[in-house]
Amino acid sequence: MGGELELQHKSGSNYTLLLNLYFDVVNGNPDAEDPSLLAGIFDKASNGRIGNYVTLQRVSRTPVQYTNPACTVASLVTRKIVYSADIVLPAAMFSSTIGYYVAVERCCRNNIIGNIVNPAGAGQTFYLEFPPVVRNGRPFVDSTPRIFPPLGDYACRGELFYYDFGGQDADGDSLVYDMVTPLNGHSTSANPGPQPLAATYSTITWTPGLSARNQIPGNPTLGIDARTGRLTVRPSQLGLFVFGVRCSEYRNGTKIGETRRDFQLYVLNCPQNTTPGLQLFTAASPRAYNPGRDTLKIKPGTNHCVRLRYTDLDPNSRLTVSAVPVNFTGSAAAGPSFTTATSGTVRAPGAPDTLTAMLCFPECFDTKKKVYLLDLVVADNGCSLPRRDTVRLAFMAEPLPNEPAILTTSFPAVSSTNGAPAPIRVPLGSTYTGTLTGTDADRNALVLSAQGQGFDLGAMGMTFTARNGNARADGLFQWQATCDAMQESKMLTVVFQLQETTTCEKLPYSRTVQFEVVPVTDSLSFLPPNVITPNGDGLNDVFTLPDLPADFCDVRYAGIRIFSRWGNEVYHSPERTFRWSGSGTSGVYYYLITYTDGRKYKGTLTVLP
Repeated sequence: MGGELELQHKSGSNYTLLLNLYFDVVNGNPDAEDPSLLAGIFDKASNGRIGNYVTLQRVSRTPVQYTNPACTVASLVTRKIVYSADIVLPAAMFSSTIGYYVAVERCCRNNIIGNIVNPAGAGQTFYLEFPPVVRNGRPFVDSTPRIFPPLGDYACRGELFYYDFGGQDADGDSLVYDMVTPLNGHSTSANPGPQPLAATYSTITWTPGLSARNQIPGNPTLGIDARTGRLTVRPSQLGLFVFGVRCSEYRNGTKIGETRRDFQLYVLNCPQNTTPGLQLFTAASPRAYNPGRDTLKIKPGTNHCVRLRYTDLDPNSRLTVSAVPVNFTGSAAAGPSFTTATSGTVRAPGAPDTLTAMLCFPECFDTKKKVYLLDLVVADNGCSLPRRDTVRLAFMAEPLPNEPAILTTSFPAVSSTNGAPAPIRVPLGSTYTGTLTGTDADRNALVLSAQGQGFDLGAMGMTFTARNGNARADGLFQWQATCDAMQESKMLTVVFQLQETTTCEKLPYSRTVQFEVVPVTDSLSFLPPNVITPNGDGLNDVFTLPDLPADFCDVRYAGIRIFSRWGNEVYHSPERTFRWSGSGTSGVYYYLITYTDGRKYKGTLTVLP
């Protein structure tokens, strides 16, 4: 029935090559299920084959489900067969800038296909292009997109058939879809499974009046949306029809690969199915919403819900409604959602003729003064695919207004020079206390919190307690400065945060404060004497420094050295209690006081007679 190739990157130069083959269980010959198939890899520039043929082993056989299992017919049963092989694409062999292609050839097609010439003698070529694995000297990793989901449905003559072939690309590449004529290739009924040959590949021959743009007769004829991959056709003839779809992959505007799906669609006569109907009602008007003319405006304090009424003329029709965002993204948590049942049966014994559902918008939904579009869709359970009716709702929504919360603290003001937080210097062993107050004019619930940047508050001797509530929250911060904090970091940064929890725009308001441990004695107030008079009168007889800056945790006094004006050391002492009465010679001397952290104090001392 057709299929497609995939190339999936695993790691480094390792890839997995897959062939998804779809088999007609009803009309196909069981002997045509190959245990393995051969794939050839070719250089697009020269059409030369790269390396040996790759043997794809059959790894799975699974049934393909109908979109609606209740629509199953005995004449169409599809099986998906996957063939796989792990391959290596080394950079030395696969660096051609033009890229490469993979081909698998197999004959033959179902002999009852009605839109091509000689279907029983027509072959299939499964074709995949992929880029070089090195580009500009660097690895260029790519996997073919996961596209073309299994198709197990049939189409009904005169009914719109639709199917989403759109896929996802793991690498974030852009995908473009178009219709193409399926490839025939070199296989024949006499040689159904040849070793794949290089391009070019012949194509199947359409019956008169058909082409790549008109593969299945209909109104509209078979087509695919270039952007979404949605396949549509309203077939006008019964029968089995082959078709081809191509997905081209682009990265940064450059085509890097393509994948083709070769497939077939069965068109049957189906029981008549009436399209269901959907009406939408808002609280603003008793009449039904008029798409294209009305715009629903959702404002604070107004009704945020709309009512849906849906029905179907067919008896025992099971209907389901859904909401599909068109030009915005939404989720069950943040977007509009149904508050009642969204499915039910109409015109069955004991069942109503009309069902209703309620769709409500969150109070915090904000369209930011733009018109958002939401498709409300009702679908039945008709065969082969549901019939649908869609009402496109245009709406604008405003969230509840919110005045910003205010955070005030007893911490010093932020520096006016560079905007940085003013550090709070706390003497060793003392306790610092700070208060915080959050207020909110809208009386929203407020929560105060504090968090150390890179440290735990409790481990540093810090505590924070908060009394949270509506409209107001109070916090108390306390810190006993210890040497443990000094060892952790010279500067400790704490972020205090005020959070509104019951408003739409839950923006936090924060204040960052830095704390620093300092010695009990401030070294800035240390002023040594600069004159001594060692004359024995008991006044300034010796040079001593009782007000030396105190030892601070691991920072300790290292000693003093005194020098003559010629640079000769005349005195030194490691003791804080040193006493120097001069060297017996009047004049000017120089002293140097050092601490273990490298801190130094130096100055001059004059010895008078």
